[in-house]
Amino acid sequence: MAVEITGTYGGGLKMELRHGPSGATLPTAAPRDNMGDGSSFSPTDLLAASLGSCMVTTMAIVAQREGIPFGPAEFVAHKHMRSDPRRVDAIPVRIRMPAGLSPDQRARLERAAHECPVHRSLLPEIQKDVEFVYPD
Repeated sequence: MAVEITGTYGGGLKMELRHGPSGATLPTAAPRDNMGDGSSFSPTDLLAASLGSCMVTTMAIVAQREGIPFGPAEFVAHKHMRSDPRRVDAIPVRIRMPAGLSPDQRARLERAAHECPVHRSLLPEIQKDVEFVYPD
């Protein structure tokens, strides 16, 4: 099933994206280091956000399906660029996990994070170091 996403260029190196099924919109802007004003997510920022969001969402799906308690979780991703050609070089991700997970549950959820669709879709040349942080 395809999902339609549209984009409208409004000038000033800015776009407005629209998610077809929901109608939700999201502005983007070119980053300061590439002629933009950095006033919103850049397209490559969205790539990093997609990776972290996909990893946590995939873990939540697995947790729900398998009856694993999955309370508050959050991620921090840092996008690193390179030049010649300009592209994303690395996206290290730190995921703060909920408390009270058994070693087996931790292993299952960590495996799910690494198998999320975005992680699988990124070029192998993009470094994707992932750190899972547990409170206990």
